[in-house]
Amino acid sequence: MREPEIADSVDELVRKHIAPEAHLHFASTMARPNALLHAVARTLRGSGSLTVSMAAVHSSAHALALSGAVRRMITCFLGETYPTPRPCRLYRHVGRKDPFELESWSLFTQVQRLMAAAMGQPGTATTALLGTVLAEGKQDDLVPLPATRDREQAALLSPLRPDLTLVHGAVADRRGNVVIRPPYGEGAWPAYAARRGVLASVERIVEDSVLDDRPGDVLIPGSRVVGLCEAPHGAHPQSLRTDGIAGLRGYPDDYEFLSMTAAACSDPDSAREWFHDWIDLADHRAYLEKLGKPRLDTLVGPRQHAGGTAGAGLPGTEEVPTRTERLIVLAAREITRQVHEHGYDTLLAGIGASHLAAWLAAARLRESGREIKLVAELGFYGTTPCEGDVFLFSQRHAENSEQLTGVAEVLGGMVASNDRCLGVLAGAEIDTRGDINTSTLPDGRWITGSGGAHDIASSTDCVVVSASGKRRFVPRVATVTSPGDRVRAVVCEFGTFHRPTRWEPFLLSTYLADEDHPDPRSAVTERTCWKSETSTAENEREITAAELTTLRRSDPEGHYR
Repeated sequence: MREPEIADSVDELVRKHIAPEAHLHFASTMARPNALLHAVARTLRGSGSLTVSMAAVHSSAHALALSGAVRRMITCFLGETYPTPRPCRLYRHVGRKDPFELESWSLFTQVQRLMAAAMGQPGTATTALLGTVLAEGKQDDLVPLPATRDREQAALLSPLRPDLTLVHGAVADRRGNVVIRPPYGEGAWPAYAARRGVLASVERIVEDSVLDDRPGDVLIPGSRVVGLCEAPHGAHPQSLRTDGIAGLRGYPDDYEFLSMTAAACSDPDSAREWFHDWIDLADHRAYLEKLGKPRLDTLVGPRQHAGGTAGAGLPGTEEVPTRTERLIVLAAREITRQVHEHGYDTLLAGIGASHLAAWLAAARLRESGREIKLVAELGFYGTTPCEGDVFLFSQRHAENSEQLTGVAEVLGGMVASNDRCLGVLAGAEIDTRGDINTSTLPDGRWITGSGGAHDIASSTDCVVVSASGKRRFVPRVATVTSPGDRVRAVVCEFGTFHRPTRWEPFLLSTYLADEDHPDPRSAVTERTCWKSETSTAENEREITAAELTTLRRSDPEGHYR
């Protein structure tokens, strides 16, 4: 059997195997192939002809936009994820094909397309996307199927077949067998989907005998690997789990670097400086030298929570809760009510205030003796979040999970086939039909895209968590990213809106007064563009010290204050 070429560096792999016109897929596992991504950005800089597909473009992936190497981007999310999810200015005008042409999908439908390609199928069916902005311009890739008496309207998705898939693993042997530890995100599907196969970087290449003794650890078989090289800290600034294989130590997300990158990429001039300082280097070794051994040693040293010891430096709970904290607490209360009323046993939250609300609700339910499972779209199940780490996809939370799996299992199995799952979502715009917009503002500016939110909203009951505002609570959203048919409640910082059925209007059902708006009618009139009935709204009790303490233990650094 052919064995993979073993190169000296990621830059050598890119130079030898990637043509400027190639379609590359950067695999979305918990260990992102950032060393390979950096090599692509600097090696093919200015070529402007690559097609790239990847689940999400954030943090170091901004290097692709700044390099000018990409003509077309196929993705589900363009923005920032840390310390809080938000738009990135680099993509403000992506609707005008600046910095590249965008093809936007939802997370699960993109994985479905990879699965279809991996299995050699002509396509795969979905009941999602139709009627939303995610279906626009996809006549060749999304073919509607007629509804029948027994089946709602569906569509046929075309396969997604990249030329090469790029991955970063913990270890590999010289036969090309690559170990990637869970949660798996997209899993092995992109490796099987690629026409030519896989370019892989790993922390260490080990003897064949190491993996012969651990066959269950191999995710990508050597038969799919074209080229391989070592790239220590090749996922940086993202994290990598090793579970101690071959004595290798993993590392957490470098939150300081992620924050620095997000700040730099909020302005085009500083973004170009960031690219020059961190990407436009001689090679990956130069990147590691610039990071410095003390910093890298700290990342693999004793694990500490992002905020230090849980509770240390915690803001006093005697303080008045902020607007965002009011939003999160009221959302957690509504989630709790929905669980008690409808018997949900699983919570799947999108990133942001929504996931903190789900965490708080799960904690309060647990205290009352009601166990509920927290899941996250990349493959977390039964998670107990680690206090002091506010990032939804932290490896620290993975280590406190009952099961670690992938996107297909979570969004396809645990959500789409489970009527006891409650989704908790955020939205830039929400309208009176419950439709959610996270794609494009009325003036054409890009927001972030769907991620997995569309998949959740399309298949399960939802609570939407959003700060109020006339540009947020609108009569009709500018574009529909996620359908509102299954939205049961909408929560803002002054109360909760319900509707008896999906065909009826939202009514303000609970209200928490403040100094500026002592009555519910003035709050709805001045803080939304909705014309919602308020006469039956019940008063919410004040935020309690216990609620605030639990919330601030999750977020001691105050990212959501």
